[in-house]
Amino acid sequence: MTVSYDITNFYNELVAHGLILPNGVKGAYGRGAVFEEIARAFNDLVSRIAKNDGAQEVMFPPVLPRALVEKMGYMDSFPQLAGSVHSFVGNDAAAREISERVHAGLRWEDMLEPTELMLVPAACYPVYPNFSGLLPGGGRLITVLNWVFRHEPSDEPTRLQSFRMREFIRMGQPDDVLAWRDEWLRRGLDLLQGLGLPAQSDVANDPFFGRTGKILAANQREQRLKFEIMVPVISLEKPTAVASFNWHQDHFSSLFGISNADSSVAHTACLGFGLERVTLALIKAHGFDPKTWPEEVRGQLWP
Repeated sequence: MTVSYDITNFYNELVAHGLILPNGVKGAYGRGAVFEEIARAFNDLVSRIAKNDGAQEVMFPPVLPRALVEKMGYMDSFPQLAGSVHSFVGNDAAAREISERVHAGLRWEDMLEPTELMLVPAACYPVYPNFSGLLPGGGRLITVLNWVFRHEPSDEPTRLQSFRMREFIRMGQPDDVLAWRDEWLRRGLDLLQGLGLPAQSDVANDPFFGRTGKILAANQREQRLKFEIMVPVISLEKPTAVASFNWHQDHFSSLFGISNADSSVAHTACLGFGLERVTLALIKAHGFDPKTWPEEVRGQLWP
């Protein structure tokens, strides 16, 4: 199959096949039944591959305390991506004013007050404060599936403001954590290439903000703290990151008092598969109807 990389045509085809459901806001479209079937199948495949790893599964809501976002340093590094939850706390008169503004087509958001909550900017963030203290002898492994919000409105179907990440978080001795990160990078490549995707890995950096961010990004790349697996979805020259593999060293463990069994400061790492991006990569590679996909791919996703 000849693959072309036209963002507009790809988006329109996704809509025409009912795979995505536009709602008028960039990067916030709905997912159709077939899209969800693919995403669930891939998540289940990840679970089967990792079933013997002994990960403890936890679940968190798509919001987290504002104080935690501040403690993480997110607003220092990524203020451009953050999403805050605001609510109405006024009286009857203020409620009538909001209603009048809405019906008059006027802006009304300034009448809302910030709450103690923010939208989750990274699926692993809620994990660390809940596992402070001494780790078991071999460390700890957590898995989570969560919605993530990042304010990056775009016409690209792969760049969503609200999306899901299946993540694994490893805590333990530095050498163990780094070896785990690197081993999962290999496993992730094998997994995605085994699904017929032209996946490749490379060192990467987070989208740090501003001039200081350029220095942080360069340091991150120099220390090889972050790798991504990329697949051409909307561009052959600039492939899309569908999975990331991050070594935090002792950043989060120092913040939350996470220690190894010998009382040394633990290191942490996480890996995450973007369910929407992997789904879109599979659609781009194999077509809009999963029933026509190669049997070796279908056999892995729907055994």
